[in-house]
Amino acid sequence: MNFKQLSDRAMEIREKFGDFELANGERKWTREDVMMGFVGDVGDLAKLVMAHQNIRAIPDKDVKLEHELADCLWSILVLARMYDIDLESAFLDTMNELETLLDNHAQQKNEPK
Repeated sequence: MNFKQLSDRAMEIREKFGDFELANGERKWTREDVMMGFVGDVGDLAKLVMAHQNIRAIPDKDVKLEHELADCLWSILVLARMYDIDLESAFLDTMNELETLLDNHAQQKNEPK
């Protein structure tokens, strides 16, 4: 599955959640609601990382970590689409910027003084 397909799939599921919310007498989640859900997922992710460091005891931590990382990715994909961000392009641009920064740092470190 390519990046666009992942993004499309994330939005398909977000739309199904919206239909579910409306069918249950709730309002459809806004961008802000999705963001707050993401914050909760990041909190859950932090607890699972602590479990992997043996700071917390959480049963099935490997399976739960996998699930929580996928939840976080889903939220990011949805938020990007809700804000009309080309996340694939933004990601690649950011990786290029970071790589240039690191390459420049390594080059400066190796230059004679």
